[in-house]
Amino acid sequence: MAENIDFSIETLGPCKIPSPVHLSTRMNDMVANYVDDNEKIIYNIDQDLEASGKTLKTVFVREQLLEKAGPREKIYFDPKKVCAGIVTCGGLCPGLNDVIRSLVMTLWFQYGVQNILGIPFGYCGFLPEYGYEPIQLTPSIVSNIHQHGGTMLGSSRGGANTEAIMDAIEQMNLNILFTIGGDGTQHGAYKIYEEAQKRGRKLAVIGIPKTIDNDLSFIQRSFGFETAVSQAVKVVNAAHTEARGAINGVGLVKVMGRESGFIAANTALASNDVNYVLIPEVPFELAGPNGLWENLKKRLASRHHAVILVAEGAGQNLLAASDQVDASGNKVLSDIGVFLKSKISEMAKLDGTTINLKYIDPSYIIRGSEANPNDSIYCSRLGANAVHAAMCGKTGVLMSMVHDRYVHVPIKLSIGRRNLIDPDGDLWRDVIIQTGQPPLMVNHPHS
Repeated sequence: MAENIDFSIETLGPCKIPSPVHLSTRMNDMVANYVDDNEKIIYNIDQDLEASGKTLKTVFVREQLLEKAGPREKIYFDPKKVCAGIVTCGGLCPGLNDVIRSLVMTLWFQYGVQNILGIPFGYCGFLPEYGYEPIQLTPSIVSNIHQHGGTMLGSSRGGANTEAIMDAIEQMNLNILFTIGGDGTQHGAYKIYEEAQKRGRKLAVIGIPKTIDNDLSFIQRSFGFETAVSQAVKVVNAAHTEARGAINGVGLVKVMGRESGFIAANTALASNDVNYVLIPEVPFELAGPNGLWENLKKRLASRHHAVILVAEGAGQNLLAASDQVDASGNKVLSDIGVFLKSKISEMAKLDGTTINLKYIDPSYIIRGSEANPNDSIYCSRLGANAVHAAMCGKTGVLMSMVHDRYVHVPIKLSIGRRNLIDPDGDLWRDVIIQTGQPPLMVNHPHS
């Protein structure tokens, strides 16, 4: 049965101003067309029709539809009167500068908006106690920033004092706010959207999903994810080389992934050199006949080397629990990489097994990398489509890609749940097949 999801998008009012972006309203005239609000993308195309007893037509008629992104023929805001703000929050991620550049270039050259403010250091930049002034952004300032990693605006976690942020937005006279960040950032964006509604302020709040872990729901992939995987593959290749060149060499690599193991899973598939992938969604044990150590011992006895790839949120049940949270409200994780390095070395010593273990944590090298070409293209198009949505008065909207189409998703929907690997799904199945690891490395699997 199709999940009951409300994808309806809110607007600030009717669009009456002719768009300065000159496109066509007719098909087959060799000129690109505007997008109409009635153009939709089917969200769930993976239907078990036999089990549901429905015909294909019935499923598609009843299935929820996503609003297609892109420039409209009429816009809501008068470009001459617009003041747009851009803020980047949370941890660094490849592609942040690419998105900022795309937003500024599209606002300036396509719509004629020349009052664009960059907010320094995340939501903290709105708060008077930090003493930061907004940065006036122009094409000359952002023209080359995509060649560098990080964000020219700086970033921070926390600072989500919604009422104070809204006070600052009113003082700056912002009409549009672009929030570039992950789950915590978009939670903050949704609260700003609600506060704007409460105050009766016409503010377009447009979220651009930035989560290197790829764990935001209703997002096909987040920018920076592909770059992270390509960088992680290089590290895995180096770990594999080290492992093969030593007696019973073991390469242990930790990558990002607090609650979801998408980077680890995709890196394993891309590298072909990983023997064990440990992710938050699938439990594992160290000791016992089906635990990681016994499986690793068998691998070393037959192949004399191994590579283990672990996501940062995996195996947290094996470590001492922490009640601490960071400034974004995320639980502070214990270091699974350091733990595994210590425990595997200890178990090998107790068993009298010689191993040469090398541990690599490339997390911050990956986070600070510049975007690869595919991510850069994605960031450019996300930014452009975010501007189109904002100028049409869309609000409470997260830009997304679904089935390779750019779409609008309500922020409220995306922050409601995490995107996780399905242990019964085809991605994890392919990882298990390619690595050759046991489907479940626990000694008493639940039924």
